[in-house]
Amino acid sequence: MVHALLIVDVQNDFTEGGALGVNGGAAVARSITEFLRAHPDRYDVVIASRDWHDADNTNGGHFASDSPPDFVETWPRHCVAGTSGAEYHPELDASLVDIHVKKGQGKPAYSLFEGVTDDSVPVTETLDSLGVTDIDVVGIATDYCVRASALDALASRDPDGRQRHVRVFADLVAGVAQATSVAALAELEEVGVEVGSSNETSVVNNVPSQLFIGGAWVDSVAGGTFDVCDPATGRVIKSIADATAEDAALAMDAAASAQAGWAATAPRVRGEILRTAFDLLQERADEFALLMTLEMGKPVAEARGEVTYGGEFLRWFSEEAVRISGRYGVNPEGTGRTIVTHVPVGPSYLITPWNFPLAMATRKIAPALAAGCTVIIKPAELTPLTTLAMVKLLQDAGVPAGVVNVLTSTDSKGVSAPILEDARLRKLSFTGSTPVGVSLLKQAADRVLRTSMELGGNAPFLVFEDADLDRAVDGAMQAKFRNIGQACTAANRFLVHESVAAEFAERVTARVRELRVGRGTESGVSIGPLINEAAIEKADALVRDAVNRGATVLIGGNRVDREGTFYAPTVLTGVTAGSDILSQEIFGPVLSISEFTDEADAVAQANDTEYGLVGYVFTRDLARGQRLIESLQTGMMGLNVGVVSNAGAPFGGVKQSGLGREGGLEGIHEYLETKYVLTPDPFA
Repeated sequence: MVHALLIVDVQNDFTEGGALGVNGGAAVARSITEFLRAHPDRYDVVIASRDWHDADNTNGGHFASDSPPDFVETWPRHCVAGTSGAEYHPELDASLVDIHVKKGQGKPAYSLFEGVTDDSVPVTETLDSLGVTDIDVVGIATDYCVRASALDALASRDPDGRQRHVRVFADLVAGVAQATSVAALAELEEVGVEVGSSNETSVVNNVPSQLFIGGAWVDSVAGGTFDVCDPATGRVIKSIADATAEDAALAMDAAASAQAGWAATAPRVRGEILRTAFDLLQERADEFALLMTLEMGKPVAEARGEVTYGGEFLRWFSEEAVRISGRYGVNPEGTGRTIVTHVPVGPSYLITPWNFPLAMATRKIAPALAAGCTVIIKPAELTPLTTLAMVKLLQDAGVPAGVVNVLTSTDSKGVSAPILEDARLRKLSFTGSTPVGVSLLKQAADRVLRTSMELGGNAPFLVFEDADLDRAVDGAMQAKFRNIGQACTAANRFLVHESVAAEFAERVTARVRELRVGRGTESGVSIGPLINEAAIEKADALVRDAVNRGATVLIGGNRVDREGTFYAPTVLTGVTAGSDILSQEIFGPVLSISEFTDEADAVAQANDTEYGLVGYVFTRDLARGQRLIESLQTGMMGLNVGVVSNAGAPFGGVKQSGLGREGGLEGIHEYLETKYVLTPDPFA
């Protein structure tokens, strides 16, 4: 990838007057300079235009009013190349510009692509000679020259004949008029230009790209790296260290060496470090939310919700650290005294999934640290950046060297093997698929490790004939489409009483029709991309199978024709027994509806699965609700609610959905061993 920045029309004769006004132009020039200084290695080449506007233009090269004529049809008449000799705005540091572009051949010039370099080389030829593949556009004016330059950039091709990736930073442009500027950005998005923020670059650049072992950020021993991509665009957003078995051994050494000291650290101190981490996370909430959106795809509003949820584990376990209790008493025979204490399990290996990159990390790290355990965390290959940022935050919060170590890798088995085989490891915690969990349990058995497993789900969502349908539909939208359906707690099977199934389907379809699909950074988007191409293929295969077996598609049922891995939010009705979608975890925005006849039928269908993580029930009948609490074979249940996750509650399932609990009073005990001591009767 060869990356170019185009700076359009940031000049004195345009920015120091006219419709933009002095402050508007100066702010853009200053922001561009600050951005380039903060990211000196971001671009392979920086190209800027000058000597652009005719001195005879209205208002000295500016537009005559805040509401110029329609920008699509008439604006070339207002922006004519000339020989005014305009220089860059003084707030724009010209030393940061590699190539200067001027007006070309005395003709109307409203796009930077109409110009030539100081050596009289056309801009397109310059880009081709440099092999430019990616172009960012900033400057003035959004509704005129920036728009035209971005469109020309999109129409150009790289030396291999491929369309260039073009992005406009909305916070580094200024327009002549608000209405036309908004319209211009919308038009650019519509035709395929990415409209983003320079904050994206800053947030990603602030994430460490190395492994964290023994309190130091280090490269992989082998020197390897791998790319992390934005699923909304398929573009690489950062390259990071690719750990090997040798790195894993070093991390195990660091965690083992730090264990005794961390276990001996006062619980209050451990708790205060976690509380400091919570406070820092609140300060950096927007940065973490944006980072999650960039690497995982979820809408930024949902990512902000994950910051809140994930932060609560830091706060909850900062409080639980000082509440690790024991007991003292007389033994039944009266011959001695029993003392029961809880001590740290020891070094723990934590493997987290890609779908909730912050919350899954804090849900494991926080109780381990509170209990006095050191950890090695291995985030998912698809979304490792949030964990790297979180570990950096923990370092800033004062976590001692070796207490937290992070390994990012494309070779999960190769990295995990030496850790799981090490006699010093005492705990394994994994969140992911059931087949992988089963494999890890077999490996853990050789060392008789304490294990926590949060595995697959196939959640039933029961709607009875007496349910409040408005509340049920609200709950369905939360339980199904939160996180784009990519959650182990997502409702997988909607089982609706036959008397209300048609109305429920109609109401939920109307709500789904309102969902906007797009990049998670875009305003108003509620459905982002699925994580990768395999997720698209799986969701579509499940839909096709259900349709072939008699189901009806009420809305969606197809891939969205745009860049990235997007699948249309879908509602299926009439899903029949034997359909794959009833037995496999969908992990996508597909809501499938089947019918039941009575409570016994509903329970039978709900329990007809090897999984048992969570279930959802909507009914006004309190007695029925109580019966279902006992009859549904799940570790968790939402009664008339569509979201159950909470840091203060034990999260986990039964059957093949896992072992152990995370969160709540129970969470810290996953990292504690019980120790019993008998002493003689002191009065004997």
